[in-house]
Amino acid sequence: MNYYFTGLLILALTILALFVEPAYPRNEYLNEYGVRCGEMEVSTERRDTDYNYSDGNTHEDQYLRFTYRKYLGTDCKTSKENVAIKQQLELMKMCGRVNANPSLALNENFALLVSKCRGVTPARDNTRPVDSQSLWDDMKDEYKKENPEINLMGDKLIGPKKSKLKMPPKDYILPLPKPKDE
Repeated sequence: MNYYFTGLLILALTILALFVEPAYPRNEYLNEYGVRCGEMEVSTERRDTDYNYSDGNTHEDQYLRFTYRKYLGTDCKTSKENVAIKQQLELMKMCGRVNANPSLALNENFALLVSKCRGVTPARDNTRPVDSQSLWDDMKDEYKKENPEINLMGDKLIGPKKSKLKMPPKDYILPLPKPKDE
């Protein structure tokens, strides 16, 4: 067995572990989704050519290059507006919780969040009746009224209404199993 290889492998993994950082969760609404309008790049290049037979010497050429890359897709203004809208929608959803918790205003770590949520009042959806149940339950009740002979999953009685099997009384003593003959 080659112990040098094993030792190098353990050393490499240890060094790698020093540079690796944990992956932290992030809120997808608040990042920019890789919105890039374009990139400007400046580079220099040096070229050495081999022996030139016409004049008998070598050549060195140096170049300065400016490169601009424009990414395909939506234009930059639309992409930035979409990111801003997503951030505003997330703030609109979360500001109700922030404003309902007055201790956040006293904590300096949340100063920016409190300042962004100042003046935002959450609006409640009042279109649903108070005594209403879920839409699924309403649809299921309508279906049961139209089809009374069908038993649905989630009903109190599952199976045929007239079952031959009945529950024994609570004080009923079950018979002992027959012994096995070996």
